[in-house]
Amino acid sequence: MFKIRVAMQRDAFALDVSIDVSSPGVVALFGRSGCGKTTLIDVIAGLLKAHDSHIEIDGVVLEDTASNHYVESERRRIGYVFQDARLFPHMSVLANLHYGLRRARGVAQRTSFDTVVQLLGLEALLERRPHQLSGGERQRVALGRALLSQPRLLLLDEPLAGLDAARRDEVLPYLERLRDELAIPMIYVSHQFEEVLRLATHVVLMSEGRSVAQGTLDSVSLHPELRAIVGPEGIGAVLSGRVEVVDESSGLASVRVGGNVLNLSLRGVRPGAQVRIHLLARDLILATVRPEGLSVRTVLQGTVARIADDDPDTELVYVDLGGPFVVARVTRAASVALALRIGSPVWVLVKSVSIRGHAFAIPEPARA
Repeated sequence: MFKIRVAMQRDAFALDVSIDVSSPGVVALFGRSGCGKTTLIDVIAGLLKAHDSHIEIDGVVLEDTASNHYVESERRRIGYVFQDARLFPHMSVLANLHYGLRRARGVAQRTSFDTVVQLLGLEALLERRPHQLSGGERQRVALGRALLSQPRLLLLDEPLAGLDAARRDEVLPYLERLRDELAIPMIYVSHQFEEVLRLATHVVLMSEGRSVAQGTLDSVSLHPELRAIVGPEGIGAVLSGRVEVVDESSGLASVRVGGNVLNLSLRGVRPGAQVRIHLLARDLILATVRPEGLSVRTVLQGTVARIADDDPDTELVYVDLGGPFVVARVTRAASVALALRIGSPVWVLVKSVSIRGHAFAIPEPARA
């Protein structure tokens, strides 16, 4: 779906990024402010020119400096949603949406007006003006306008950055619906890991204009470069599992991950659903014998695969659960006392309450 290579120099800043993703979904560009995420998508949109580039979306080459091929931005059929909604203030919501439709004249319709309005919950807003909308509502309208232009690609540049936590929680489910129900590929820029955790199917970690790691969220979550972006308290592993049993009375779900089962607070899912779980290193406890008589409901069995320095007093212990990995932070004193070595059998204790709010239902893997 994406074949992107961009190299450019702007004053003292250099950008050099390559992305090659074969399946549809949401590609998240994740990194600190100033790392080049917005510059990259501006090049993809045709708003900036690079001295060396190849941009191919779903088999259509939009830009290739080697062959001197360049499609102007207005002809690229790319929808762009900015941090601020940039709606036309003198137009109603309905008129703003119709503007998107007018941009799609002569293009095969992939997404209908009624579908977009229903997916984004805009029915009650159509007659309002932008100043009568909340920040979350304005961003939903901006998404709708971009979708109605029938884009081959949707670019989202930190669309939730200007919203408070409540408004972000309002908009995120709509973004999840777009990912799950529409076949439009998206590139999503963010420096909030929770947004990436909920939305991404492929992650590109960026630092100082370069891609330092990319791949599935499960693999990128364990990459050492992530620490510099999320900080020591955000270090952890992302696991994908499948719900086996749901106890509606307690709100607990049993989720199988490899050969282990996690019990966690997760409502609104059914047996068979896929779930993405974020286990923070600070929340895990290691034991070298199987613990008994504890209130902890989840005990995972694995083997120490790697031990890495964390800070002067702690280490990060990577545990192989038989395929998936988790990482736990332990003090050096505890590591010595437990005699932890590569290959040591260990049990990982996980409190159900520690992953409340860090588990999300995800769609079935997209088919190429």
